Amino acid sequence: MANRVNTKHEAWAKVIKAIAHPSRLFIIEELDKGEQCVNDLTAMIGSDASTVSKHLSVLKNAGLVMVEKRGNSIFYSLRVPCIMQFIGCVEDVLSSNAKEHMEILKCCKK
Repeated sequence: MANRVNTKHEAWAKVIKAIAHPSRLFIIEELDKGEQCVNDLTAMIGSDASTVSKHLSVLKNAGLVMVEKRGNSIFYSLRVPCIMQFIGCVEDVLSSNAKEHMEILKCCKK
């Protein structure tokens, strides 16, 4: 299978890896509500500014967020809001798994 992996799959993996962190998922969720500056995101996440900046850099390098500098402030926004559809799909998977586990538990308790 390794020889069937191509540039497209590597690009997909880069995006998926970029969102594969709880803080980055939180940032994406907050940016879906509207643009945010680094200071506000830092306060919301509860991490230091350098950590939040690193997370934002990962998201930016993956093409998920845009940056706009206004005066002394830097604002971030989602470049592709459709990423929330992917996250919705992840929620569907979790829900489906939970239902399956509940069915298994019902069988075991009988």
